Amino acid sequence: MKLAMFDVGIFVVYVLGLLVVALWISRNEKEQGADTKDYFLAGRSLPWWAIGASLIASNISAEQIIGMSGSGFVVGMAIASYEWMAAITLVLVGKYLLPVFLKNEIYTMPQYLQQRFDHRVKTTLALFWLVVYIFVNLTAVLWLGGLAIETVAGVDWWYGMLFLATFSIAYSLYGGLKAVAYTDIIQVVLLIFGGLFLSYLALDAVAEGQGAMAGFGKLTAELPGHFDMILSPENAQYTNLPGISVLVGGMWVMNLSYWGFNQYIIQRALAAKNIQEAQKGIALAAYLKLLMPIIVVLPGIAAVVLYPNLATADQAYPSMMELMPVGIKGLVFAALVAAIVSSLASMTNSISTIFTMDIYRPIKPNKSQHHYVQVGRIATLISLTIALVMAEPLLGQFDQAFQYIQEFTGVFTPGIVVIFLLGMFWKKATSMGALSAAIGSAVFSFSLRVLQPELPFMDRMSFVFMLCLLLMVIVSLLNRTNFSLNDTTVNLNDVSFTTEKAFNIAAFGVVVILTGLYTVWW
Repeated sequence: MKLAMFDVGIFVVYVLGLLVVALWISRNEKEQGADTKDYFLAGRSLPWWAIGASLIASNISAEQIIGMSGSGFVVGMAIASYEWMAAITLVLVGKYLLPVFLKNEIYTMPQYLQQRFDHRVKTTLALFWLVVYIFVNLTAVLWLGGLAIETVAGVDWWYGMLFLATFSIAYSLYGGLKAVAYTDIIQVVLLIFGGLFLSYLALDAVAEGQGAMAGFGKLTAELPGHFDMILSPENAQYTNLPGISVLVGGMWVMNLSYWGFNQYIIQRALAAKNIQEAQKGIALAAYLKLLMPIIVVLPGIAAVVLYPNLATADQAYPSMMELMPVGIKGLVFAALVAAIVSSLASMTNSISTIFTMDIYRPIKPNKSQHHYVQVGRIATLISLTIALVMAEPLLGQFDQAFQYIQEFTGVFTPGIVVIFLLGMFWKKATSMGALSAAIGSAVFSFSLRVLQPELPFMDRMSFVFMLCLLLMVIVSLLNRTNFSLNDTTVNLNDVSFTTEKAFNIAAFGVVVILTGLYTVWW
């Protein structure tokens, strides 16, 4: 498929417009020289609407749009559990985790670990996150984005990846998080409009012009198995989404790690004006997550009817774009690229933040603020270069990239969640206990994978989480001389978990909607 010249023109206008907006937002930093708080945390000045939009723009990228559509093609609506369960997770993060982080005025997740434990725990987790962000997240976003550009625009995937990397650098390198967060508002509006319109066209095409509702009815009638939210053990995809575990098992571990302790996600909330703005932004993001399956999963299910003979599942979303009329296709293509470059910019900003504040600054502690910002910019360039080189070798042979990402990160996720939860809410947790959980997470995960290869990875994460929890408690109690009883990071007396009425109403609404969705499609 190739874009018409009119579509190309619309896309070029979008690219140039976004660059102009980003440079305008960044003008003060260029004139005055940004310090680390300005560059990495937007001066702690983000309002709720920018936080909510940026959370979603950072999250929804190539692995979500293309990867989840591909999983929708194979698995069906059950894959939407990643989105819908994230909504309730966001509510819990806003109420119980954010108040602790904001009270401690941290830049990064590793920084909190140093405050709570010691430099060994901080450095171990900082290096882990840098490896995962560069070799898993960045590579996946670039690879899938390059394939999407090749499918839609006919440009070779390598040049597509190079364009995405260059574009993300061009609008985020100078302005840092502020430029990323405020341009994310444009990105999210375009993403939601384009995604909803494509879903409408897909359903209308399924119904052969009889409308979206008729198309949805036809899909549910012809593909009933694709609308089972809780898969049975007989389902071929049970190993990816093992039944009730998506509600009470490993899905919670994954979501808490991603939304609560993931630097490139939580960094937006850390940059809030205050806790109330952060919580309102979290609530906005939760409702947008409820909407996302319509945008990223339904097109994949529709592709089963419209394009049943795709070579790979991850071609579903780009192929569906053939339905778009000239002009709108350019706009939706811009929305797809918008989501990709937004995530790239968010990830590289977080990579530069962790590297600069947690790895480099302790080694070179007496440098100027300008020096640290420059180091962060260099880290951005290097990380993208590595990801460009490694994307095809690492991900070129996988059919469903989204599931690959979940399984790989799931090796370390249980230990991370245990370390943070016990560190935040149990005074007796020690550094040796935290290190044992970090190492144990990998050891337990790989051992179970060898000994019980048929065990679904989500169930494996549940078992590993419980083993890590037990291990950290035992090691901490045996290492009782190192109890951090005077550690102010676990003194919760000064932390208010009381939330405003608007947040409470929003949280209740999320619970009601989720209950209805799972009741209808159980």
